[in-house]
Amino acid sequence: MPNRVLNSPATRVAAPAILGVLILAAWQFVCRTFHVPAYLVPAPTDIAETLGQDGPLLLAALMVTLKITFLAFALSVVLGVAAAFVFVQSRLLEVSLFPYAIILQVTPVVAIAPLIIIWVKAPVPAMVICATMVAVFPIISNTILGLRSVNAGLVNLFKLNKATRWQTLARLRVPSALPYFFGGLRISSGLALIGAVVAEFVAGTGGTSSGLAYQILQAGFQLNIPRMFAALLLISLTGVALFAGMAWASRRALGAWHASEVST
Repeated sequence: MPNRVLNSPATRVAAPAILGVLILAAWQFVCRTFHVPAYLVPAPTDIAETLGQDGPLLLAALMVTLKITFLAFALSVVLGVAAAFVFVQSRLLEVSLFPYAIILQVTPVVAIAPLIIIWVKAPVPAMVICATMVAVFPIISNTILGLRSVNAGLVNLFKLNKATRWQTLARLRVPSALPYFFGGLRISSGLALIGAVVAEFVAGTGGTSSGLAYQILQAGFQLNIPRMFAALLLISLTGVALFAGMAWASRRALGAWHASEVST
């Protein structure tokens, strides 16, 4: 099949959609043929029925999770870009501080989330901090890599023309770093959602401030497995939507000039 057909928007939408329909059909067939109990693995029709019945409850919980996700993602972008700019200005600062960013990344958020929740007390800010800790590292590492991945000849050209550090940063390093930055956004957006869900699991907040993680916990306690699958489906679709949004933003920003987004 020609690359032109494979890279067309219609093919990119139709191919995964057809595969998804086939998987759902096989899932439905197995559940109905072998009479699999809904409390073990619900059929897709059971999940769809639950989404219809519990839609308002699950959508309200989704809004809470999205609020935490977006706040954490925005905070991650601001802190990550600021940290990357600081690190690039001084190799000593990068060598001194970057290991601590790595420690922040590899430390399981589940282990320190209870402490953060105790220290902060307010549930939403505590969960935003937890999710930010999960999502900030890809922004830092990718932006630093992009700011340093500049053609040496272009750097020398700027020096020959007596460009200031600010001019070199704004007109050379930042445009060169944009593909790496948007790659970090794609990763960080999903991690912000994961961090928000994990923080909700640890916080265990109920009532009007309960997110999808709390609904999953409640469904597990009640053996309401179709609702659990429905909540998981909403989380998965949200993650896909976030990734697609970041991919769209990358194409809008880079599609006219960078090889990674120019259609071939």
